[in-house]
Amino acid sequence: MKQLMIKRTKQFAVDVWRMCSNLPHSREYNSYVNQLLRCSSSVAANYRAVSRAKSKADFLNKLKIVEEEADESQFFLEILDEINSSRNLSSEIKRLIKEADEIVAIIVSSIKTSRSSLY
Repeated sequence: MKQLMIKRTKQFAVDVWRMCSNLPHSREYNSYVNQLLRCSSSVAANYRAVSRAKSKADFLNKLKIVEEEADESQFFLEILDEINSSRNLSSEIKRLIKEADEIVAIIVSSIKTSRSSLY
C-alpha cells in the first residue's frame, strides 16, 4: 500500500503540472497555478517523507501535512474549475479534484487508524 500511495501521489503532482501547463499565462492565473503546483507537489514529497518518520507522533504529523496539502490542492483545483467552466480542461480538472478527494480520504483513514493504535 505504501509504494502504491508513493506512486499515486507522485502521479497526482505530475498530472497537475501537465494540466497547469495548458492554462493561460496571466498574473491572475499564475497566482493560482503557482499555489496549486506547490501544494500538489508537496502532497507527493511529504507522503514520501512519511516513511522516514522518527516516531508515531512524527508519522502522524507528516500524514497531517499530506492531508492539508491535498485538501489545499483540491481547493485550488475547484477554483480553477469554476474559472475555466467554458474551457476544454474541465473534465481533467474534475478528474484531479476527484483524485485529490480520494487521497484526502485515504490519508484521513490512515490518520484515524494510526491514532487508535497510538492510544
